[in-house]
Amino acid sequence: MAAVVADQALDNSNVSSIKSLADSQALNSVPSAYAFNINPNDEADPNDPEFAIPIVDMSLLTSGSPDERAKIIRDLVKICEEWGFFIAINHGVPESLMKGMIDACHGFFSLPDEEKKEFKSGNDVLEMFKYGTSYNLALDKVLLWRDFFKVRTHPEFFSLYKPASFSETSLEFSRRSREVALEITRAISESLGLEPDYIYNTMNMDRGLQLLAGNYYPPCPQPEHAIGIPHHTDHGLVTLLIQNEMNGLQVEHNGKWLTVNGPKNGFFVNLADQMQILTNGKYKSVMHRATVNNKATRISIAIPHGPSVDTIIAPAPELCEREGQAPKYLAMNYKEYIQLQQSGKNYMKSTFDHIRA
Repeated sequence: MAAVVADQALDNSNVSSIKSLADSQALNSVPSAYAFNINPNDEADPNDPEFAIPIVDMSLLTSGSPDERAKIIRDLVKICEEWGFFIAINHGVPESLMKGMIDACHGFFSLPDEEKKEFKSGNDVLEMFKYGTSYNLALDKVLLWRDFFKVRTHPEFFSLYKPASFSETSLEFSRRSREVALEITRAISESLGLEPDYIYNTMNMDRGLQLLAGNYYPPCPQPEHAIGIPHHTDHGLVTLLIQNEMNGLQVEHNGKWLTVNGPKNGFFVNLADQMQILTNGKYKSVMHRATVNNKATRISIAIPHGPSVDTIIAPAPELCEREGQAPKYLAMNYKEYIQLQQSGKNYMKSTFDHIRA
């Protein structure tokens, strides 16, 4: 009976956002359109040393001694091969700016639905900005327990124009987080035995695609029967992520799902598909997902960084030659890769399957 009540609430309220649905007094279970079961047996024990998430002290990369920097570079090899994920601390982005960005996102999601609809657009990731619920209502087989916006911030900077403080905050946050991402790509280049600017130059990152993506996950009456974002990898090179005080990000490691818990002023950093392609599979694009809870709203902000959209990405010849390996992936234009990843035939599937050599 509870599920029927929930479905009636969904039908009768003409939901345009998960926030408005979650705020409904009639909601006491997950509507069938959102039904998604998570297997608790697949989750990792966070106290198991095998699942201790790597932490990278960015200050040792930027201002440490040569020996300290060299050790971080060496550590990155194992981190990128085995995890494809780490937490960056002491990165130089003020905690006040990170909190201000989360507050600005909260302000946007708190706007009336009618005002947020001003930012709705199509499904092209390269649009200036877009707002929506779930992922792609035309493709989703299961609706996602989240509202979102995405804004393109590089090579040209765009912003939401509501609330009033959003543009100024997002400009500074995007600039400062980009500095962190570029420092990470320099370190990863060195960890591969390449010049520090190899990835930056090869991927044309001077005009690389950078997005600001905000996600709003309200409390869910049955969190074990819904999903914020299902398992996926990111299409770019590296993604940075911050969140409010609520956890929900899970990364896959050694066949288990681990809930990420880290310092509130840290960046969660995951490698993405173009990094795996460029390194010919040596470095891992990590599978991850967003779960929901029944206690409080979670807000996360992802900052994906990628090549320029016209860059052709293929395994680095220098690495293939040194390792004596043939390229494992076919060369593909980055924009075409994004479109392939977000097409209906790739729903909850790996895009790598389409480009294996």
